This record gives sequence, structure tokens and C-alpha cells, in this order.
Amino acid sequence: MADRTAPNCRLRLEWVYGYRGHQCRNNLYYTAAKEIVYFVAGVGVVYNTREHKQKFYLGHNDDIISLALHPERVLVATGQVGKEPYICVWDSYTVQTVSILKDMHTHGIACLAFDLDGQCLVSVGLDSKNTICVWDWRQGKVLAAAPGHTDRIFDISWDLYQQSKLVSCGVKHIKFWSLCGNALTPKRGVFGKTGDLQTILCLACARDEITYSGALNGDIYVWKGISLMRTVQGAHGSGIFSMNACEEGFATGGRDGCIRLWDLNFKPITVIDLRETDQGYKGLSVRSVCWRGDHILVGTQDSEIFEVVVHDRTKPFLIMQGHCEGELWALAVHPTKPLAMTGSDDCSVRIWSLVDHALIARCNMEEPIRCAAVSTDGIHLALGMKDGSFTVLRVRDMTEVVHIKDRKEAIHELKYSPDGAHLAVGSNDNSVDIYGVVQRYKKAGECVGSSSFITHMDWSTDSKYLQTNDGNGRRLFYRMPSGKEVTNREELKLVQWSSWTCVLGPEVNGIWPKYSDINDINSVDANFNSQVLVTADDYGLVKLFRYPCVRKGAKFKKYLGHSAHITNVRWSHDYQWVITIGGADHSVFQWKFVPERKSKETLHIAPQETLVDSHSEESDSDQSDVPEMDSEIEQETQLTYRRRVYKEDLPQLKEQCKEKHRAMAMKKRERAPASGLRLHFIHGYRGYDCRSNLFYTQTGEIVYHVAAVGVVYNRQQNTQRFYLGHDDDILCLAIHPVKDYVATGQVGRDSSIHIWETEFLKPLSVLKGFHQFGVCALDFSADGKRLASVGLDDNHTIVLWEWRKGEKLSTIRGSKDKMFVIKINPYMPDKLITAGVKHMKFWHRAGGGLIGKKGSMGKTETMMSAVYGWTEEMVFSGTCTGDICIWRDMFLVKTVKAHDGPVFSMHALEKGFVTGGKDGIVALWDDTFERCLKTYAIKRAVLAPGSKGLLLEDNPSIRAISLGHGHILVGTKNGEILEVDKNGPITLLVQGHMEGEVWGLATHPHLPLCATVSDDKTLRIWDLSPSHCMLAVRKLKKGGRCCCFSPDGKALAVGLNDGSFLIVNADTLEDLVSFHHRKDIISEIRFSPVTGKYLAVASGDSFVDIYNVMNSKRVGVCKGSMNYITHLDWDKRGKLLQVNTSAKEQLFFEAPRGKKQTLNRQEGKYAKFKRYMAHSTHVTNVRWSHDDSLLASVGGSDTCLMIWSHETEGRREARQCDSEESDIESEDDGGYDSDVTRENEIIYVIKALSTNVRPMTGVKPHLQQKEPSVDER
Repeated sequence: MADRTAPNCRLRLEWVYGYRGHQCRNNLYYTAAKEIVYFVAGVGVVYNTREHKQKFYLGHNDDIISLALHPERVLVATGQVGKEPYICVWDSYTVQTVSILKDMHTHGIACLAFDLDGQCLVSVGLDSKNTICVWDWRQGKVLAAAPGHTDRIFDISWDLYQQSKLVSCGVKHIKFWSLCGNALTPKRGVFGKTGDLQTILCLACARDEITYSGALNGDIYVWKGISLMRTVQGAHGSGIFSMNACEEGFATGGRDGCIRLWDLNFKPITVIDLRETDQGYKGLSVRSVCWRGDHILVGTQDSEIFEVVVHDRTKPFLIMQGHCEGELWALAVHPTKPLAMTGSDDCSVRIWSLVDHALIARCNMEEPIRCAAVSTDGIHLALGMKDGSFTVLRVRDMTEVVHIKDRKEAIHELKYSPDGAHLAVGSNDNSVDIYGVVQRYKKAGECVGSSSFITHMDWSTDSKYLQTNDGNGRRLFYRMPSGKEVTNREELKLVQWSSWTCVLGPEVNGIWPKYSDINDINSVDANFNSQVLVTADDYGLVKLFRYPCVRKGAKFKKYLGHSAHITNVRWSHDYQWVITIGGADHSVFQWKFVPERKSKETLHIAPQETLVDSHSEESDSDQSDVPEMDSEIEQETQLTYRRRVYKEDLPQLKEQCKEKHRAMAMKKRERAPASGLRLHFIHGYRGYDCRSNLFYTQTGEIVYHVAAVGVVYNRQQNTQRFYLGHDDDILCLAIHPVKDYVATGQVGRDSSIHIWETEFLKPLSVLKGFHQFGVCALDFSADGKRLASVGLDDNHTIVLWEWRKGEKLSTIRGSKDKMFVIKINPYMPDKLITAGVKHMKFWHRAGGGLIGKKGSMGKTETMMSAVYGWTEEMVFSGTCTGDICIWRDMFLVKTVKAHDGPVFSMHALEKGFVTGGKDGIVALWDDTFERCLKTYAIKRAVLAPGSKGLLLEDNPSIRAISLGHGHILVGTKNGEILEVDKNGPITLLVQGHMEGEVWGLATHPHLPLCATVSDDKTLRIWDLSPSHCMLAVRKLKKGGRCCCFSPDGKALAVGLNDGSFLIVNADTLEDLVSFHHRKDIISEIRFSPVTGKYLAVASGDSFVDIYNVMNSKRVGVCKGSMNYITHLDWDKRGKLLQVNTSAKEQLFFEAPRGKKQTLNRQEGKYAKFKRYMAHSTHVTNVRWSHDDSLLASVGGSDTCLMIWSHETEGRREARQCDSEESDIESEDDGGYDSDVTRENEIIYVIKALSTNVRPMTGVKPHLQQKEPSVDER
């Protein structure tokens, strides 16, 4: 069995060659520690020139394009491109994130600048309006935002001498901004007659409202206020890209390759022309300058960094080089020395020393280079060109050996044979040419089996075979050197390959993610010694797999840094390093390979390791390498809570109905009824898919949720009060530390969180706008000011709120897998944990974002519950296998076996913990989980006499636990709420049906009782009088959908889902008689009135059977309905049956024979009504009690039985939970004026937003068939 786990070795980024000079400006600075900070690809680099060392900031996930240095010169802000780009503020000393700013810009962040005291940061976006944002960056809050300009903005700066003033410049404009409150107001710079209106590329502010700016023509424009005062003409020969202000004055750099230094009054001091120096070249263009004291840093368009010492300015030091703009594809490593060769579309080939981290040779070619190879003796370097030719150079002096052009299309791959005798050259002409090395590269053979371009090749160790991959995903084999294709696979069985760089073949099957394209992985290279494989793909990821990697969905370790596609990857000759090259970012990354034994030793080194070595999250393998999932958890992870129609859609649906109603409005309609309903009691608690949703309030009442209702239950008086602010299923509940406020989160397309108080049941705050589909976990911080929530969207978004203000503080995508718990650290409100399916993450807030690290344990288990312990770094989590994991910071210290099966709930006490699991046991622990102090088993035998119901089974699965008022409160999966006394007796307080739809409901003919039957396979009898409890329960073989009491109340008929029905004794629930005549579900069942002689039984296969109860025989069948039966009613005499079907038929049958009758029916539609919200989904049944004082209703999937009291007109007082009147107001209320009617009907939805503004049916004119003319006829 092939090992599918990730390898234990890892990579560590050691060096990045290059600097991002193209399309960026002002991105190179000295930090306070005299290190140099800049960026390349998606990496922020801090380079110590004295020690020749680099540190890396890896918090971005795409190209960085802007950088600003904090005035104290330790913190750095960088902005990136992307669909949802963000800004990171990070520490250049520790390279850790300090703050993340997001959700304001799109496309990218073009410029950044800190203000004088470093409290505010301004950013400019790349969106169409070039939005400017001012941030309080520590909080991650936007202080002000405004559209910047219709065209690109190139630079922005704070006026360091005037508070709250900014200047921005760009294409043909300069703007002077003032920040007042949260408003940014611009004034355009007036060019007047002093200078031409033109593009301004950079600027710097000076005192007395003076601003200096560099223009595209090489002039410097000097501004006073908003007016152009004077120009310094010809400061540079062409565009001035960068301007930097320091204590001594100003430095400018331009396209002419010159650096100019100016004093504080902008009088010239000196010029440094880099083109004239030793390292200079024609076309050198300066993109960034930074002047500090005696040193000047210069960044060029072609990815070099120079350091100039002012008093010795003729000899600048070249301290960093990289490839210039253009794709970088060619990479080869020297067979015996620590050297790497790269070649790019900039037509240069370069040799890098991996030990000295330096460029040691470069040579410019005529054509762009696409691939490279070094001969086995290390003497020749072959380069494949874009034009179809290839060139061979001598490595030692870069002189040409041969130049051969046999092809027209690009050469994408070439390789020397292990014996050094031949060179294979693969081109985009679909063929591989073989050349003899000793014969001065004379052509020796040709391989022509491919139908697409050649992408990869490998030689066998004996140099007798070559394997190729092509763009169609075919893998072919050839005999060497003739190039004859090998079709008999038998002879290949014993072939050993000298290298493995092919992306196809059984050895690399497992590297392909699901649904990937054949060209997604650009390059692989196997390290046979350590049995690992490194891959480079189009998503900028370097991945490390075990080799051979045979099975699909293998796990890996992944490394970010390259921002876009990585074109090539190779191991160095001694397997010490991995070299990767980026296509668009044309950078060369050198990674240190850390083998397994070293990996263990380096656990405690540099902080940045934890960032880089992110363990793969995407390994989308199937579950085969994971212990079997617990059935309950399995079930829960598959619940999506997606709705076809959300409650938010109802207004539109109603709007559509209104049209129909208008037609009917002519007919007079009655008023809505005078009496009303008030919700009185709910039997039910949502335990089957929720956890930890049950708490004591401050006053000792109990708060929980069921359906769309928050319930506050008083256990002394056995009464309930309700929070009715939600309109769909509540999925989670958290209680404020003071225990007087509650937060509840619901299902919905844009789902909301309500924070409400338990005394008057009034909402304090409603939070919306960030969670799709639903909210599945909530937690208050210890000070009660913050709330954390997790959404049900695909990324399980985490949001941290300041809930009173309704303000989002931070957000982040949590995890692809389902999350069950979120907890805020009680000691440090900026830290939190999340736990869920194969997931335990430790987060800390950074501005508007959160940074998460996975808990380090061998195999991540599914976590069901988690709490913080007695210090800020201790965390305890309960797994799906019954263990408690004890964490310190993010490291697993040890595990303790606590339960059989999942630990669904934990609660931390002052001294110790309490846990509950699927095994139905409540356990009390000491504060270190060393000792279990006491266990309570939830059993029928220990149920106290005062219980309000019956336990359905012993040891029900426990889903919620909390403590208070000397008791332990327990919620079970079966929908029971129990109170456990510390001495042992257990009182049942509330219960409802278990998971499954509830449809069957019947009220007793002369007692305050009702019966319900549900898909959970139970029949239950409930007391409707003040004792509100379940009196009896019976388990059935099948679920049921209907029930009915006989007129004398002694018998109860129950219809089951398999087509059978029972008649049971209404007191004992024991069988009296049962029948099974139908295959389909029994949908409705009714005794005839008065004597109850007949029983009508309706089924899903469109029949109503009539039975004689006295002699237990079927006496009639009612046929003739088109669809399944939904409702039945008898007339008063028991002679006639009325039947409704799902096809909206109303039929009448004579009893007992079942003959169809026709009766005249009365038409009447659209009556007025009052409506009441509490059930979250479809209400399946309603029944009045025998004296009409109470109404019982059951909800389908919300499993609730709700009791409503009927309030006649005199007794009613307006309450918050009272009805809304019907939505359809008739036109007979005195009528409307016609204008008012018209205005009433206008729908104010912006036309542009509605999808089809005009009807697009019909045939377009040019496609219409012409009418035949008279002649044609």
C-alpha cells in the first residue's frame, strides 16, 4: 500500500534572486537596522548587506506591487494585486504580520504611504475609480475613502508639515487632498501658464505648502498650495520615476539612468550617471531611490539594486541582480558544482552560485531562451531558443560551440544523455531530434510519435531509451539514438530512469489535484536519495510529495512565494537545494532542503518557519487515510442548510401574487378575525445538529433555541417566554459573560446574528452582511464587547465583531471543511481558536484580518468541542474519537481518553471541566484532566419524580452542557433538556421530537391532550394543561405521518409510512388492531363522528379506504382522485367524506361504500388573515383543542410541537409577538386615488440591475424569414 501521507522533510526559503523594478516605483528603503527592504514576486525581502543574509515576509498570496516604510523605519506596509487584494503591515525585524487591511480595494493596491506619526496609512487602488482609502491601520478600520481620479495614480504622499493633508499625482493630474472627519476632499492642481499639463510620476512635500513633483518630460514642477509656482527644466533627460526626501534634501531618479541630489531648497548638489559607471549599461533606467546619510539605494527597471556611497560616487556597488522583464522558463543545474543556470525572454543566460548567492556570469544571446541543459561532464551548456534553434556554449567562458536551427517552433525541452554522447532536443513542432555530441552535434535520429508539443523528457540510466510527455497528455518511449518508438511495453519494465522530470506516469499519478488540466503542473523533479518529489504549478505553489507518488490525492507540503505560474523546478546536484523559477515574476528562488531528522531539530527556530511550512490544506484525498467518521458527525457534516427559497425571497413572490389578487379584489371579502393567537409553549429543543446551545441566565432561567425561536424557560413555574426576531432556523447560541444577553445565528442567504436580552426579549443589535447560507458558531469575548462568528459558506468565513456598534473588526476565510466551534481567548481578546472537521486552528487578529496556524499534531483529528483553560495558552479540545487533546499555545501536549465516541460538549469551570459525549455520560474533571472526579449516566432509573416527561432511551447522546445554580444542564440529541443535581437525581424539563419531520397531530375530543407522530418512529401523548409535559411515548417500527383519536377518546389510530396503520389504546398505547393494505405512505386518517364506527384511511397512492371499526373489516374504497390524498373530513352524520388531493381537487364520497358524489361548491378566495411566525420551515399540521382554547401546531423539519393560546377580542393586549395583519389589503378600504394606486405599484429597483430590461424573445431582424414576394409565390 503506497504511503499517501505528506513527507516529513521540508523546504525553507533561503534566497531570492532579483528585485521588482518593472511597473513599480519607490519600493526600496533602508530600515532602522540599516537592512534593505524591497519585494519580488509575492515575497517581502529584508536583506542584510553586511552579513549577506535575507529574511522573508510571506503573508501575501499574489504579486506585491507597492511598499511603504513607517516613519520609525521598522514596520513595512505592502500591497498586492488580485481579485480581493489586501495590505499587510509587518515587522521588518521579526517578519511577522502586525495588521491586515482588506475589503476595500479591487484589482490591486498601487501606492501606499504612512503619515508623519505613523498612525494612519493611505492606499490607492487599481479599480476604475482609483479609490483612495485612509486607514487606522492598527485597528484595520477605514477612516475615509474617496474616488481618487478617473486615470491611474502613480504616487501619493502625506504632507509632513500640515496635519491631515495629502497629495496624489498621476496621468495628467495632481490633486491636493484634505481629510476632515471621514471625508476626503480634493482640489486639482492648477498648471496655469507656468508649465504644460502633463503626467506627474512622483512627488515629495516640503514646508510652507511647497510640493515638488517629477514629470514625464524630465522637469521638476514646484507647487505652492495648489498652484504651479515654477519648474526646474531638464532636471532629467526623460521621465522622473522616483523622488525621495531626507534630512539633507531630495534625491531623484529617472529613465535617463541618472541620480540627482538636491538640497532642501531644491538647488542641485550633484549628479550620478549610472550608465557611465563600470556596472552601467545603455538603457539603464532608475525606478526607485532612497538617500540616507552617506548611502543611496537605487533600484532599476531591469531588476538590479545598486548602492552608491556619496563621497565615492563613481563606484556604485551592484548588490542584487535578477532577470529583466519577460517570461523566465529555462533552468538547469550543474552536474558537479553548486551552480544554477537560467535563461529568459530577456535573451540573457545567467549562472548563479548557490553557495555565495550571487550572479557569477551572464551572457546575452540573440533570441529569447526557453530551456537549458548542462552536459554530464559540466563542460557544455545547451540553450533552446524561442525561434526553434539551439545554441551550445562552453560553461567556463560562455563562448559558442555550435548554433543549429532545424525547427521553426520554440524548443521547450532539451537533455543530455547520462553517458554524455547525445543531446535530445524537443520542440513545439511535436518532435524530438537527437544529436551526437562528439560529432559536433550532428543529427543522429528523430522521434516523431507525438501529436502535440513536447513538454518533458527523461533518459534511461543506460542511455538506451528516452521517455517524453506532450501537450496532449501522452507519454511515449523511444529507442536511442535512432528515435524508433517502443510500442511493446514489456521491454520497458526493467528500464531505470536516470532522472524523473516527467509529469505523467504511474510514479507521479498522485501529484494531480482533482479536476486539473494537463498543463497545470509545469515541472517536477525527483530526489531518488530522499524519495521525495518536488512539483511546480500554475498556481504559484511549490509542493513536496513522497516519491514514488502513485495514488491519487496524495498529501503534500506546499510553499508560497512565487506569485503566478512557476515554470521550472530542479534539485541541485547534491540535493541540498531546490531551485524554482517564476514565469511572470521572472525571479529565482533557492530553497534549502531540510531532511527528516533535521526537521525535528528545527522545531524551535525562526518564527517565520511556521508561516512558510504550511501543511497542505488542499490535499483533497478521499477519506481513506482518516479513521472512520462517527455516524452522527458524518450526518452533520452533510447538512448544508441551503434553501431553495429563502425567507428574503418572499416579498418578491408576494409581489407576483398581488397581480392575481387585484383581479379578485372586486369581490367583497370579510375582515380578518377579531380574536388572535399567542405563543404559549413549545415542546422541543434543537439538539440533533447543534452543540453547546443551552445556558442558565443570570436569574436562573434556561435559554436555548428551537425552530426560529429563542426560548427562555422558567423551571419553577414551567413557563416559557420567546424571542421571535428570527425568521428561519436558529443554528447556534452563545451567552454573554454576564449571562443576561444572548447571541443567536440563523440560516439565510444573507444570514443574520441577533443579540438580545433575556429579560424583555428585545433585540440589542442585529449583524448582517458577512455570512452566506447561515451562521454555525458564535462566541462572546470575556469582556462581552466582541463576538466571533463562523459562516456556512464554502470557506466557513470567520468574522470578529464589535457587536454593539455593529462593526466588523476582522474577517478571514476559515477552512474548506465544516467548523463546529469558535472560542475567543478569555485573557487576550485578539486571539481565538476554531475547531472542526480535521481542523484545529489558532488565530490572532492583525488589523482587519486574522492569521491562523494549524495546531501541530501528527494526524489532525476532527474536533467537536474546545475550551480555553486556566491560562492564556492552555486549550482543551474534544475529538470525535472520545479523547481530550491538551494544547499549550499551538502544540499538542498530551491526550486523555474521556468518552466512548465523540466528545460533543465541554464547559470550563473555575476549577476543572465538565464534558459530555455520545456515550450519554457527563464527566466532571479536575483542572488538568488528570482525574475524573465524578460521572453521571443519563438513565431512566435516576429520573426524579418531578420530571416533565419521559426519557426515550438510556444514555442519549449529549450535545450541550453548562453549569450554574448548583446544577448541570444537559441537552441531548433526542431533543431533551435535563437538569442533573450534583447528588445524582436527574429532572427532565423540556423535550420534543427527535430529528425527522413531524406531520401527525391529533387533539383529544374532551381532554386537554394531544398526540403526535413523527418520522422519528415515535408516537407521543402530550398534556396541554399547565403541566406541559409528555405523558406517554411509544416506539414504532416505521415513522408515521398522521393520527386521530376516536370520538370517545379511548382509541388512537396511527398511519405509518409503509402503508400500514395501527389502532392503539389511547391510555396505554398498546396495539388493538393493525392493517396493511397499501404500499404507499398513509397521509391522513379520520374516525367518523359520534360513534366512531368507521375509519377513513387515505394513502399516497390516491385511495381512501373505509374500515368498519367494530368488525375490523375494510368495507369501501374511494377511487377517482388524480393524485395523493392530503386531507379528509366527515360530515356531521358520518355519511359523507370530503377529500382534498395534491392536485388541488375537492372530491366528495358517500360512506361507507365510497361512491363518488358531485356537490355544488362555493367559490371564495383571498380571505384576510393574521399571521404568526415561530416555526422555521413548513408548518405541517394544526389542530384546536376540544374546547378551542388552545391551538397545537407542528413544524415539519423543525420537530416542534407549539401550543398557542386563543385570545378572544376582549382579552387581547398588543404584544411584541403578535400577528402581522394580512399582506393583501383589499381595494375596498374606501379605494385609492388613481395616482396613489400607480405610485403604490412602482417598484423602485434600479432598471440596470434587473437582468432583462426588455423582453428578449422573438427573432432578430436579420434572422427573420422574408415574406415571399408576389413573384416568388
